[in-house]
Amino acid sequence: MTVKIVIGLDGTDTGERALKFAKDLASKISECELIAVYVIEWSPFTFQTAEENEKRHKRREEEIALATARIVEPAVASLEADGFKCSGLVRHGDVAETLNRLAGELGGSQIIVGRASSDGFAKRIFGSSTQNLVMHADVPVTVVG
Repeated sequence: MTVKIVIGLDGTDTGERALKFAKDLASKISECELIAVYVIEWSPFTFQTAEENEKRHKRREEEIALATARIVEPAVASLEADGFKCSGLVRHGDVAETLNRLAGELGGSQIIVGRASSDGFAKRIFGSSTQNLVMHADVPVTVVG
């Protein structure tokens, strides 16, 4: 059975530490797949006009492309270069909810995230989102310092 581990990336050193920890852990597991995920904070509860929604959709697509190119693809390339089976995703939504949902949908057995950074994912989740992820995740969460 393949063990799947979801890695929350943020594009900073803390995300790199989470990635390194995941590599170390995966190297000890005979069949393991690493799933690198970047979540763009996004609220679906904004009421806008049709024109604003069209612009918002275009901005979402641009953000996904940028995050994929700058954060997820380099992480996946690094994992592949080290011989790991892996994939990468970029999603919009609440960070904690999205990581937990994806872990469930993808059959993840663990979520690994970085603890703190000056911006990005860890800044958003170290407060209430980190607490929510740790307290409400359906799988174990490892927070890497």
